[in-house]
Amino acid sequence: MTHVNDPAVIDRLMRTKGRWAIVGLSTNEWRSAFEVALYVRDTMGMEIIPINQKGEDVHGETGYKFLADVPFEKRPIDVVDCFVNSSRVGAVVDEAIAVGAKAVWLQLGVIDEDAAERAKAAGLDVVMNACPAQMGWRSGI
Repeated sequence: MTHVNDPAVIDRLMRTKGRWAIVGLSTNEWRSAFEVALYVRDTMGMEIIPINQKGEDVHGETGYKFLADVPFEKRPIDVVDCFVNSSRVGAVVDEAIAVGAKAVWLQLGVIDEDAAERAKAAGLDVVMNACPAQMGWRSGI
């Protein structure tokens, strides 16, 4: 089945203050995650948690290598925002399910129908092939 984004879910996720783990957020300023993370934090007002291969801090926020490395006092994670290749996002979605995240947001061009179905079956909200910054600019957030 093809996933269709629910505008009400997008609006709720973007307007409800929460904790966003941004997978693929590194100090590389040329990657879109770098600017989108600032938008999520500074414009949308969310707490951000960088998740990257080196576990490096980004934007003054403590970074981790894996979602499971995020300490319990920083949970639950409300949204896992995925800036990874479609071929790798299934493992990230599975990790999001395992840590009790409430939603997964797969960025523009990141598409995995099977992973979206697993997330929905586990009770997570799913947004796929969309960017919160673009959605926010369109809706005035």
